[in-house]
Amino acid sequence: MLTNSSSFLKKAHKGNYAIGGFNVNNMELLQAIVKAGIEKKSPLIIQTSQGAIEYAGMELIGAMVHSISKDVSIPIAFHLDHGTNVDLVKEAIQSGFYTSVMIDASSKPFNENVKITREIVKLAHKKGIWVEAELGAIPGKEDQVNVNEANAFFTDPEEAGTFVEMTGCDALAISIGTKHGVFKYSKGKAKLDIKRLLEIKKHTNVPLVLHGASEIPRELKKIVEQYGADLSDAFGVSPSTLKKAITNGINKVNTDSDLRIAFTGGVDRYMTKHPNNMDPRKYLAAGRDATRKAVARRIDQLGSAGKA
Repeated sequence: MLTNSSSFLKKAHKGNYAIGGFNVNNMELLQAIVKAGIEKKSPLIIQTSQGAIEYAGMELIGAMVHSISKDVSIPIAFHLDHGTNVDLVKEAIQSGFYTSVMIDASSKPFNENVKITREIVKLAHKKGIWVEAELGAIPGKEDQVNVNEANAFFTDPEEAGTFVEMTGCDALAISIGTKHGVFKYSKGKAKLDIKRLLEIKKHTNVPLVLHGASEIPRELKKIVEQYGADLSDAFGVSPSTLKKAITNGINKVNTDSDLRIAFTGGVDRYMTKHPNNMDPRKYLAAGRDATRKAVARRIDQLGSAGKA
């Protein structure tokens, strides 16, 4: 069933676990995520980005999410991820498709970020839509937006408290050491500033969100590398590091890169074994199944299994 994520994120906030925010841009990814959620009896946040909207269209993706949500009993929220385009965020609010949106004005000065976020919160709350905001830029690539590492900054705990109070946002994405994209940490796994996270949690009373948090599992890397990909320099957030972040206050964890790698590996493996196959349903189904397994693994890591 399609619902606002506020209720189950508040439970995660109180219960020290996290809900997965999983990005989609086609039907197969959506089916894989929902099937894994049903298997694990976990709430889900289905996310679409500005790039996904450019690719498939807001109306088409929205219609798919609404349609699939009608037939399942687990709670599903539909979320606009990384809304840096204010006009697009407003369009999403007015569209009737989304149950939550993210306004990302983190690249702006603090006061401008507050002003933009507060405007979106006011518009969204009139329609019962939950709002995620961001304070502290996260390095890497989010769709077509590049954040230079030199300009990136960690979230200041006291500023975070002031920001939440001034904007009325429902959740806050913070910067504590993660990066966007597949090629994140060329010298190993991520190192997160857990002390900073604890301080942010003290100063805020909303669910905290971790972006750029894909694991980039070794077994998934091996599969795509068999078929020509070079992910030798691709590393993510280890399960132990992620668990520590969740234990200390993270309640929503975004996952995109892991799904892309899993899907690509599933398709590559099928087509290599069946080079004469000309039926997209066959190789897309293989990608879908590989993605389902990756999502189920992620749900177990987040601690949201059985929380639906």
